[in-house]
Amino acid sequence: MANPTKTLTKNSPLPALDAGATRLYSMRFCPFAHRASLVLAHKGVQYETLNIHLGNKPEWFQEKNPNGEVPVLETDGNIVYDSLVVAEYLDQVYKKSPLIPDDPLRKAHDAMIINYNGSKFVPNYYKILGSKGTEEEPITAMMTALEKLEDFLAARKSTFSEGDKPAFIDFMIWPWHERLPSLKKFEQVDVSLKKFPSLKKWYAAMIEVPAVKTCGFSVEMHDKFNIAWKGGDPDAFDVGLDQ
Repeated sequence: MANPTKTLTKNSPLPALDAGATRLYSMRFCPFAHRASLVLAHKGVQYETLNIHLGNKPEWFQEKNPNGEVPVLETDGNIVYDSLVVAEYLDQVYKKSPLIPDDPLRKAHDAMIINYNGSKFVPNYYKILGSKGTEEEPITAMMTALEKLEDFLAARKSTFSEGDKPAFIDFMIWPWHERLPSLKKFEQVDVSLKKFPSLKKWYAAMIEVPAVKTCGFSVEMHDKFNIAWKGGDPDAFDVGLDQ
């Protein structure tokens, strides 16, 4: 299961960070922070996690990231934030198991798909999740986004985007695809991926990746969080932990 530490809130003190140690400021169910966790796990980096209550943030957190968002990475007072920036930084600093392709054109094409996923798949996922399933526009847009990803993976003719091992793009789009089954109650959304054989093959391979197993949650746990979060539960970020 992903990091099992409770969130820090407005009056929580900032724990000291040992010299040379790496800390990830996160939130257990945040897909953007999930990106950073995946890369850290893939690289085998030793780090500690502080989970931030995004609805009642510690007063000191604004100093870590003026945008007030997770993830934030800190080592010896050096701060890096924004999920894609953090992930790329980690791939450059920790050379083991490189994720970003060397070929500039390949890298550019991957970045285009990551951006497409972020602009088309992600917002429509949340629109559908927060709806009653009666709005056709986000569902149509979601299915179009899945078709685009299907075409991309089919053209690559490999299990993962860059071959037989997961690469940067796989980890960057995975967090929202792990959450896709949470839309299962909306019949118009093909969460079974029957219409998308390449995407279905990719999904099946991704759930077996060690980093994904280490950092992910079950569909049931995502559903519990979504219910608590949508219901305004102030303890939603700590769902699944002993209260």
